[in-house]
Amino acid sequence: MSARQRVAAIEGWYTLDEPAHLLGSRCNSCGSYYFPRLSAGFCRNPACEGTSFETVPLSRTGRIWSYTNACYQPPPPFVSPTPFVPFAIAAVELAAERMIVLGQVVAGIDVGQLKVGMPMELVLESLYSEGDTDKLVWKWKPSGVRP
Repeated sequence: MSARQRVAAIEGWYTLDEPAHLLGSRCNSCGSYYFPRLSAGFCRNPACEGTSFETVPLSRTGRIWSYTNACYQPPPPFVSPTPFVPFAIAAVELAAERMIVLGQVVAGIDVGQLKVGMPMELVLESLYSEGDTDKLVWKWKPSGVRP
């Protein structure tokens, strides 16, 4: 039996290496971070006139800033299982960059288990499968919990 192929559900937003990292931009003038990476040729910081950016791996850890649940199936292009299974969403403040990144919480963790300030870490988990290919996306999991 052949191994399942693992590919990114959103190309270029995160690495598939272990440990996985989100890929962001850092302004070479002011040091501001952005996720997803900037496609515009100017810094979004109103106090900066920078036009040069580098792609950088972002922190893998942070703390919950806010959270909620998705009780209703998101519309396309989001792909979700049928029947739809509600899931938790966390806004996590990255440890070094001090920016908020929204993402699903790993399967098996619901909103009743989450708390503001809880330490979280980035992992990859299958969003959906096509044939023998798993489409992976970043998700947040409480630190110290096995996905």
